[in-house]
Amino acid sequence: MKEPDHTVMPDNPKVLIVDDEEQFCRSLLKILTTRKITATSVNRGDAALEELSRNPYDVVLLDVKMPGISGIEVLKLMKERGIKAEVIVLSGHASLETAVEIVKYGAYDYLLKPCDTDELLLKISNAFEQRLEKKKLR
Repeated sequence: MKEPDHTVMPDNPKVLIVDDEEQFCRSLLKILTTRKITATSVNRGDAALEELSRNPYDVVLLDVKMPGISGIEVLKLMKERGIKAEVIVLSGHASLETAVEIVKYGAYDYLLKPCDTDELLLKISNAFEQRLEKKKLR
């Protein structure tokens, strides 16, 4: 039996990319939109919180280190404000402290940059499926 192709997303997830590296955002937007994923990017934590207050997202790809509000602080504020999106934290620096914090604040997963595209797409797909399951339970 053939394995399912995890690079094709179920339905059409809505993804917010939050990263201060413009080239990373442009590349990721291109990858996601070619796979029929609705994606938007912002380059600051405060802009992410504004966008999330205006528009619902299924998955947020959140960089840890950004000028102004850090990704960890954005994650914490999202949870405090009841924003239900699944969060995949991206970081260029491995840290046990960061891993502990993201678990504490309820992130779905954690990936080190640069990350493998197929692995990222699989994580987005899985996070989206979890988001759909949570919506069903409400």
